[in-house]
Amino acid sequence: MPWDLNSGNPVFVQIIEHLQDDIVLGIYKPGDKLPSVRDLATDAGVNPNTMQRALSTLESTGLVHSERTSGRFITEDNEMIIELKKSLVKVQVEQFINGMEKYGFTGNEILELVKQYVKK
Repeated sequence: MPWDLNSGNPVFVQIIEHLQDDIVLGIYKPGDKLPSVRDLATDAGVNPNTMQRALSTLESTGLVHSERTSGRFITEDNEMIIELKKSLVKVQVEQFINGMEKYGFTGNEILELVKQYVKK
């Protein structure tokens, strides 16, 4: 997935979100080795220190772990990845519902509209 770092969030937060998406989408699979900090920073067009900060944050969550001289790896804990996916989806659903309620739609109206657009 291409790096699109331009929202109102700090760049390191956007990097974290991008890597979480890549993990949930299976671009990086459980146990996969991540590219080096320098390679990731180059791909994203950011300073290596910014990438390092984002990766350190992901390490603190357990989603990524370091092996001393081997680099960083994605967790092999599938349950953690499933929970991350649920958490990311929850945020999307809440934002959608809040937006619809802002336009005056009720819960039932939102459900009916969604049913019209869901592909069968």
